[in-house]
Amino acid sequence: MTTSSRINDIQPFHVMALLARAKELEAEGKDIIHMEIGEPDFPTPAPIVEAGIAAISGGNVHYTPAVGLKELRETISRFYKTRYNVSISASRVVITPGASGALMLALGVIMQEGEEVLLADPGYPCNRNFVRFLSGKTRSVSVDATTDYQLTLKHLRDNWESNTAAVIIASPSNPTGTLLEKDELVAMAKFVSEQGAYLIVDEIYHGLVYSGEYDTALAMDKNIIVINSFSKYFNMTGWRLGWLVAPEKLISDLDKLAQNIFLAAPTPAQHAALAAFKPETILILESHKEEFKQRRDFLLPKLKELGFKIEVEPQGAFYIYASCEKFSKDSYKFAYELLENIGVAITPGKDFGTNKANTFVRFAYTTSIDRLEEAMQRLTRYLA
Repeated sequence: MTTSSRINDIQPFHVMALLARAKELEAEGKDIIHMEIGEPDFPTPAPIVEAGIAAISGGNVHYTPAVGLKELRETISRFYKTRYNVSISASRVVITPGASGALMLALGVIMQEGEEVLLADPGYPCNRNFVRFLSGKTRSVSVDATTDYQLTLKHLRDNWESNTAAVIIASPSNPTGTLLEKDELVAMAKFVSEQGAYLIVDEIYHGLVYSGEYDTALAMDKNIIVINSFSKYFNMTGWRLGWLVAPEKLISDLDKLAQNIFLAAPTPAQHAALAAFKPETILILESHKEEFKQRRDFLLPKLKELGFKIEVEPQGAFYIYASCEKFSKDSYKFAYELLENIGVAITPGKDFGTNKANTFVRFAYTTSIDRLEEAMQRLTRYLA
């Protein structure tokens, strides 16, 4: 018996193998500085944890509606009004098991078998695998520093085909941490809508923007689908909770698909998330954001001094995407070399596509400045 062809086409997340090796080395007693995984090192804020515990203790452990708790959908609706001054009906909000669940739902509803989705290369690796899992195709468009590693209207026009169903963009992006300019986003949204397709905007790093102006894409076009998550800004990675905001006409189908795929997002996590928007929680989260900014501002010049080429400075998220060509033309081998020899774990570029992937690595500043300082000292000695 054989496995399905779609499974054979789906690529592994290479950083997970690197993480597994890092854990093996730690078990052997080696000190590893983790800069490979995109997960905040801060604990979930206490008000959220307490709300989750209270939900479990109070018996709130049963299924919710497939689109999520009414109270949470309403709270997210108010959040868009408070933070962005954008009015979004709570009926357009769908709660999902992580942002991955949100993207799976969105693609499942809008994409036909064999249709194409346009993606930036480099970009988040799982997106192309979601498309393949749903029997679609991806067209990876090479982007570079001239457009801040973001897709542009010209990219869309040059790569559009009759079977293009959607475009996925991320702002801030993973792995580069760059933002998409507002005027460019508006122009792209207009073009995609004119083609009868959908623009999906990944905003899971919203809240973690340290320079430049940004707004939710929902303020720019009513047909945009926005994906968001409680993982990054809200420090709730293991709670597995996200959401999407979609045009009203899609909600019934999203509800139907959610019922069949996962029934509902985790109930205790949904009740916990109600506390994520409390003023006392936001204060904690904003302090975490400030610490991320300090880490970025520490790490950027250090990496440049060492000889890593960084053509575009990240405006958000918690990543620095850097060329390691001065040291190696095989970033995958280079990442393992650093892990094995000096205990510094970073992510090779091959996880993010094929566009110059062999000469790029991603540094995640998801550890303390003290640990970042130690990592830079180890790199300085090794690279010398």
